[in-house]
Amino acid sequence: MTSHNTIDIDGSQGEGGGQIVRSSLALSLVTGKPVSIENIRAGRNKPGLMRQHLTALNAAIEISSATASGNAVGVRSLQFEPDEVRAGDYHFSVGTAGSATLVLQTVLPALLLAKSSSRLTLEGGTHNQWAPPFDFLQRAFLPVINRMGPRVSASLERHGFYPAGGGRFVVEIEPAQQLTGFDLLERGKDVSRRVTALISNLPRQIGEREVEKVLTRMNWHATNGHVQEVAAHGPGNVVFIEIESEHVTEVCTAFGRMGVKAEHVAREAMREAVNYLKSNVPVGTYLADQIMLPLGISAWQQNETKQRGGSFCTLPLSRHALTHIEILKHFLDISIEVVKTEEGHTVVKISP
Repeated sequence: MTSHNTIDIDGSQGEGGGQIVRSSLALSLVTGKPVSIENIRAGRNKPGLMRQHLTALNAAIEISSATASGNAVGVRSLQFEPDEVRAGDYHFSVGTAGSATLVLQTVLPALLLAKSSSRLTLEGGTHNQWAPPFDFLQRAFLPVINRMGPRVSASLERHGFYPAGGGRFVVEIEPAQQLTGFDLLERGKDVSRRVTALISNLPRQIGEREVEKVLTRMNWHATNGHVQEVAAHGPGNVVFIEIESEHVTEVCTAFGRMGVKAEHVAREAMREAVNYLKSNVPVGTYLADQIMLPLGISAWQQNETKQRGGSFCTLPLSRHALTHIEILKHFLDISIEVVKTEEGHTVVKISP
């Protein structure tokens, strides 16, 4: 099942993780180009597709009636050839605590450009240590997507923490024919600062200690912090530090783990938040990685009446982001320029 115009992707390149699979499938759906991926997750302790990657692949197959091979757990190579992407009401379940937010990343770009609206129900992990938590998706990522023309909203119905999983959220998508690019080079004025500790099936005092630690160290007022006790299938604890500015919102995250003190978890979130605040860049490390793909699509689309591409200022790029740039260049005929500023910041410019 290989076509003469199949894009060949080496899954061991760069950081060698699951994002190579997700982004390759997302770009195949958007462009209609078949893709063949070898050496899947070769850089990981357990190489090959895991349950969440398989769910993402099956979701991509479902929304496009794709022809595919390699859709099984543990498989290290796959071929994928999409047909036309169809909007609709879809339900995707990871079946484990694997990240449901990462499944969304695979199908969202194509559904942003579909002919009609879609509704997605996703089940699995909503708050996983190695994936964007739902709160980041809702408050940092989707507002940027909505700036580009589509209208996307997400509502959380049940939290799902590792290892129990069982979370569920719903995403409503009103598409746009064209993604309009943007420049995000400044944060703008400060709007709000807050810290939230999520607690599920654990003593409330864990969250109280985390919030108190952040408020004291950051010198924030008590009204800027709160503990949120939630119902979930298993225990869970996450600290969010949300920094809302005029043009962008950053959500810094740390996860509670067995044997790790609440104060240490709070410090992990604070390190990320302090680094972001001191840098004065608008786009944090994780958001930088995620907005490249939609900006790349906006640069690739052939509609002269709309602004295309864009730019953003961020911290030094992660290996994840650098790998993402290489994947984008495989699929899209675009220019991606990475410029280091005198202040030590990074400006990424994406253009046709």
